[in-house]
Amino acid sequence: MAKRKVSTKRKTVKKPKKSLKEKFTLSRQQKVVLGSFLFFLGIGLFFAFISFFFNWKIDQSEISEFYNRTSSPKNWLSKFGATVSHFFIFKGFGVSALILPVLTSLSGVYLFFDLNKKRLLGFWFWGVLVMLWISVVLGFVEKDGGLLAGVIGYESNDFLRDYIGFIGTVLVLAFFAIVYIVVRLRYTPEKISDSLKSTQKNIVKDYESTSKSSSNGQAVSDNTVKNDTDNSGSSIKERIDAIIAKSKDYRKKDEDKEKEKEVAIKKEDTKEITLNPTVNDFYGDPKNRDNDVPEKLIIKSEDNPEDIAMEVETTVEEEVVENLSAKLVKDFGEFDPKLELGNYKFPGINLLKDYTTKTGGITIDQGELEENKNRIVETLKNYKIEIAQIKATVGPTVTLYEIVPEAGIRISKIKNLEDDIALSLAALGIRIIAPIPGKGTIGIEVPNKNSTIVSMRSAIASSKFQNAEMELPLSLGKTISNETFVVDLAKMPHLLMAGATGQGKSVGLNAILTSLLYKKHPAEVKFVLVDPKKVELTLFNKIERHYLAKLPDTEEAIITDNTKVINTLNSLCIEMDTRYDLLKNAMVRNIKEYNAKFKARKLNPENGHRFLPYIVLVVDEFADLIMTAGKEVETPIARLAQLARAIGIHLIIATQRPSVNVITGMIKANFPARIAFRVTSKIDSRTILDTGGADQLIGRGDMLFTQGNDLIRIQCAFVDTPEVERITEYIGSQKAYPDAHLLPEYIGEESGTSLDIDKKDRDKLFAEAAEVIVTAQQGSASLLQRKLKLGYNRAGRLIDQLEAAGVVGPFEGSKARQVLVSDLSSLKQLLDNE
Repeated sequence: MAKRKVSTKRKTVKKPKKSLKEKFTLSRQQKVVLGSFLFFLGIGLFFAFISFFFNWKIDQSEISEFYNRTSSPKNWLSKFGATVSHFFIFKGFGVSALILPVLTSLSGVYLFFDLNKKRLLGFWFWGVLVMLWISVVLGFVEKDGGLLAGVIGYESNDFLRDYIGFIGTVLVLAFFAIVYIVVRLRYTPEKISDSLKSTQKNIVKDYESTSKSSSNGQAVSDNTVKNDTDNSGSSIKERIDAIIAKSKDYRKKDEDKEKEKEVAIKKEDTKEITLNPTVNDFYGDPKNRDNDVPEKLIIKSEDNPEDIAMEVETTVEEEVVENLSAKLVKDFGEFDPKLELGNYKFPGINLLKDYTTKTGGITIDQGELEENKNRIVETLKNYKIEIAQIKATVGPTVTLYEIVPEAGIRISKIKNLEDDIALSLAALGIRIIAPIPGKGTIGIEVPNKNSTIVSMRSAIASSKFQNAEMELPLSLGKTISNETFVVDLAKMPHLLMAGATGQGKSVGLNAILTSLLYKKHPAEVKFVLVDPKKVELTLFNKIERHYLAKLPDTEEAIITDNTKVINTLNSLCIEMDTRYDLLKNAMVRNIKEYNAKFKARKLNPENGHRFLPYIVLVVDEFADLIMTAGKEVETPIARLAQLARAIGIHLIIATQRPSVNVITGMIKANFPARIAFRVTSKIDSRTILDTGGADQLIGRGDMLFTQGNDLIRIQCAFVDTPEVERITEYIGSQKAYPDAHLLPEYIGEESGTSLDIDKKDRDKLFAEAAEVIVTAQQGSASLLQRKLKLGYNRAGRLIDQLEAAGVVGPFEGSKARQVLVSDLSSLKQLLDNE
């Protein structure tokens, strides 16, 4: 079989020929260059034309000697200016030739900025027409042609007068003037008459107002003279009544005038329109026609009875009502919540200590990496696990070794060797991630022998934090890959922190608060700080009037008393309900939309609307609150955790005892974002993270972060007490609000009675019960039940009677009541004085 010859010739693709329009289309660079040239050419022509009017007689003889370099014309643009001006003014259009430089410069501007060319063509058309019209008009004045009309204007005027005469020329020029006014300037006789009428009315109004003011002034002066001479005048009240009556009369007159205008407008709208052919109203009688209905007409010829009637409907344009909020924004700008503290300055980065000067940043020890790699490979080989590839990522405190096992190796086999690898490496805190989410590798985290401090300065100064477009950005520290970890508290929306004592919880809280202080203005965020230990958050007292929120009538903003914690939590619940009512009235779904609407002045402050700052509740030791108050604390916290996300209240709760009775299921369900520092047991790790891993951390700020999906190992940024003190002093030294942000007042529900119980109604065992309570110095119903062998109801009534008598204090939750009497003698004196 013969083979086919394959042709190797390339097919030449014919390029489409460019059209004439494409050939003459200028590029952007060409437009800029040509526009600049025309603009400066127009300016030069303008100066040459102006100079020509002063020096044209002197330069007349120099025009013929253009190529003679010895001649020197007086024109500002020398020979070129004299020649061009002579051509356009003397031989051309006279004075009206000054329009040409303007049009030339305008063309340069349009080309330079690449504006619409249609408008430019309009300017040229009407400009040349006006230039020709002016030169012809000035031809009546000019005798032999010259500066005023030019040769073209004079000859055109002479030509028109020869053929249509003086009157005909005037009529033609008048016609073109009307065309320019109507078509170009868009002036119609109706507009001119309306403007004349309005000016006439304004003049009349001004005259009437001046005459009235002068007459009123004279009357007032006469009255004052009478009142000064004669004391028997009218009283001040009567004068005020007279002024009010006059103002009412004026208002009534204005309303009557407006009604007359409306009636006149209605008459104009409902008048019959007669045309040839005739026009009849579609609705019949025009008096019965509604103004809101579009005007419908029937046009039918009277001459031809067989003519078909045509219905015409004229549309009525809707009145555009200007939006009040848009007008307010236009007049005053958007509402700025930072205006009250407009001169507030954020703390500088120099207030934070730079620890990299001592350590020099992360140092990669080649020997340590090689040693760890060999030990990991050797340990796995002992268990017949072959490795295809290994990679190391050095972090501040931990190095991540990513290994790819050979095909056929089970992951669970490597996972079970966690303790064996830790033994071979002789290191604590070995953690195996099998597999790493999003990668086809198995991770082995090994602590570095020489760890590096992650300073708060480096975390704050990072571009990731500085450029973060988040509502509440938190810079927590650095990951294993040495990247700054920034997360948004508003999207968490609440954060649970747990870890053993001394593992970095308080430092983590300080890092979170420092992040917000460096990023948010005092008008945008407020802190509610709960510190049962009384020493961890006291440094933030200095910024009380800037950033802190508290209950009314409380001295300190940082809460250390458990009873005040309960009231504060319930107050936040009231604030939450109030904010939800505001969001409902504003018809928005979250605080971000609400504040944006308020800034745009779409919400009226008179209706209770206000700018809502974010509120961050920070609890340093949650376990102590649960021990002392129990359900009274857990219930409002659960409510806030469930509902407060949308209205900008966020919770950060830290505890050192992550047991099930402290971190209950209700709390865990509403805290998807969790931070676990090092804990002592796997059970505690599962309580916090629902998985193991926190027990294998190395401490000193080493933590695991989860937001409901993957675990991320982070070295928490270190911020020391002197750094926090410098920051708070810097903020506290600036101008502040008059007081801290006040939360709604909450009145606690007391289980005791506030009624005065009569002595006759007291129990027979009242005196004995009072002695038992004072002797034991413990005011509880269970004590009376045991000592006096009573039932619970009777013991409860006795406690109420003792409270009314002033022996014991009010109800304090699960705690025993306070005994107000110190000894039996004081009790006897108290009861005798009743």
